[in-house]
Amino acid sequence: MVSKKLFIFLSIVLFLSFVFFSYLVAKEAFTQFDFDTTVKFQDHFSRKWDLPFSVLSVVGSVEVTGIIWLCLIIFTLIKRYWMAFIALSLFWVGMMVEVFGKVFVYHPGPPFLFYRGVIKFEFPSSYAHTAYSYPSGHLTRTSFLVAFILVFIYLKIPKKFGFLPVLGLVLFLVLMMISRIYLGEHWFSDVIGGTLLGSSFGIFSAAVIPLKNKLKINSSNS
Repeated sequence: MVSKKLFIFLSIVLFLSFVFFSYLVAKEAFTQFDFDTTVKFQDHFSRKWDLPFSVLSVVGSVEVTGIIWLCLIIFTLIKRYWMAFIALSLFWVGMMVEVFGKVFVYHPGPPFLFYRGVIKFEFPSSYAHTAYSYPSGHLTRTSFLVAFILVFIYLKIPKKFGFLPVLGLVLFLVLMMISRIYLGEHWFSDVIGGTLLGSSFGIFSAAVIPLKNKLKINSSNS
């Protein structure tokens, strides 16, 4: 079994990777690759994906992910996971880092000619615009939540019950990553940066959850 210390170490490695990757983005190391990737995604995916990916765009908004975060807060309070309750505040710290990047890291987003969103409904957060596009807020928030839930499943749920939820969560995260590029909302580098940032904080937040319940289950099965 992977120890909690290893999860914490992984979260630190991911955050340091985000810092280094951000440096490369600021040096415009991925400009051509970003452009080529967007063109290939839009060439190889049918326009039938416009609507499903646009729905994912709504799901990844601040408002929707904020509600999911609030549910996790309530859950940790009910379960008395006090350290996890406190650590979940990293969700908003990650968003502050995201905003900092979008203000100070020179990285213009994709031009409007790449945009393929088809849903006109917009939350209030949609009207907040920053100068640049790095990192992706959708991936910062989504990867935080997915990483938190994945680590929770690993630590607290027997493996025979966790396979399908894990598969579903990973698939959801991958589709969210693809959607941001396909819709012309973000470059590939924005997506990778947001995923590194969000998953690092999400893993750390879940790694402080106590193991007591799973240990009881394992001992009763033996």
